[in-house]
Amino acid sequence: MARLGFCGLGVMGFPMAGHLARAGHSVSVSNRTASKAEAWVKEYSGASFATPREVAAASDIVMLCVGNDDDVRSVMLGADGVLAGAHEGMIVVDHTTTSAELAREISTACIAAGVGFVDAPVSGGQAGAENGVLTVMCGSDSEAAYAEFAAVASAYSRACVLLGNAGSGQLAKMVNQLCIAGIVQGLSEALAFAQHAGLDAHAVVDVISKGAAQSWQMENRGHTMIDDKFDFGFAVEWMVKDLGFCIDEAKRNGSQLPVADLVLGYYKELAANGNARSDTSSLIRRLR
Repeated sequence: MARLGFCGLGVMGFPMAGHLARAGHSVSVSNRTASKAEAWVKEYSGASFATPREVAAASDIVMLCVGNDDDVRSVMLGADGVLAGAHEGMIVVDHTTTSAELAREISTACIAAGVGFVDAPVSGGQAGAENGVLTVMCGSDSEAAYAEFAAVASAYSRACVLLGNAGSGQLAKMVNQLCIAGIVQGLSEALAFAQHAGLDAHAVVDVISKGAAQSWQMENRGHTMIDDKFDFGFAVEWMVKDLGFCIDEAKRNGSQLPVADLVLGYYKELAANGNARSDTSSLIRRLR
């Protein structure tokens, strides 16, 4: 069993850290809102610390799952950040979805401090975190650091794969988000069409989900989209952030993302109209 740390106990981090504790690991946690950390300890035991620096000092592998690039820089590089409490041979695993550039920046800082680093964004959403079946896309400049992390990642994942050097995990997450954005827009158009045509949209989803149109989004969001229920899941504002990373990276590598660029505009429109915290499947609201 390992000495593990987890910084960031939001809707993803809270259950992920919980799975590590239930697997028998010694887990230390820290959260910007201290009451969240206290609630986690009450539910899972373990230890709560005021700062990421203290978590790092007590851990051999430190995971973080926070909001954005600036949050990662603060948690990692701040005066009370993870690297301020780092020790030789420690490993940092960043589950935050960030830019690939940030992953490479943090990897360089970790290497200079004698610390291993894995960028490891996840897919599967809140339900995947709660059920321990996340998909983890990894990048690392150290295969040994990845292997040590992978040995404990099974506590909350069903797939954990090293895809290349630092930043590769974030690039793979961008591929994931590009796929989702296109599928959700297509599903939104199809379901709105079914309703406008006077069909029983629920019956349509039931039958076409057994054929070539089947997708995770259809099976898990089709019926809730029809019922106009969006108070769960992956928020619109998070997809705006993620697709922004995709567009920026495409400018650097020469990719063309016409569909993603269009859908990003739709998501920005939804966010501006009060749907920032709605599930990403709320794209269908534009078509009603």
